Amino acid sequence: MTGLHIDEEPAEHRRFACYLQALEAVAEADEADLVAAVLRDQDTTMADSAVGRHLDRRASDLLTGPAYTAWARTMTEVIADRDFLTLRLREWTLIRTIALGEPWAAEDLTSASDWFQRMATTLQIVASTEALRLLAERGRTRRVRNAASRQPQRRDQPN
Repeated sequence: MTGLHIDEEPAEHRRFACYLQALEAVAEADEADLVAAVLRDQDTTMADSAVGRHLDRRASDLLTGPAYTAWARTMTEVIADRDFLTLRLREWTLIRTIALGEPWAAEDLTSASDWFQRMATTLQIVASTEALRLLAERGRTRRVRNAASRQPQRRDQPN
């Protein structure tokens, strides 16, 4: 089947790619305004996905540094009405808490999303043997429990 529109990329795919490119290049001072603009897109699923990728990238980059707290506070205000994004940012903050050796509650880990539990078992910065032990015992999935149970053994091996 041929036609003028068969090979064209859907408009939301083009917008998504443009949003990702703009979010990747945005200056820190303009980030909140750009995120808010993306979230005003009529396709809320696509907008949430673009902003979610951005949050993942930025949170990962800033995670253990001093700029994370102010950035997270700003993003929390911008994404306040988006449940998925709010949860994702909250879980990045929990990963940060564990990575920095700050106090956390067992229930926060065991009730967290599958995404969080997988990230906590695969990120090298989560060095809390207590968190990994808890996930090895009470992680949501067999994949998480197995990955968490292997982590301490890997740390004991020489590099």
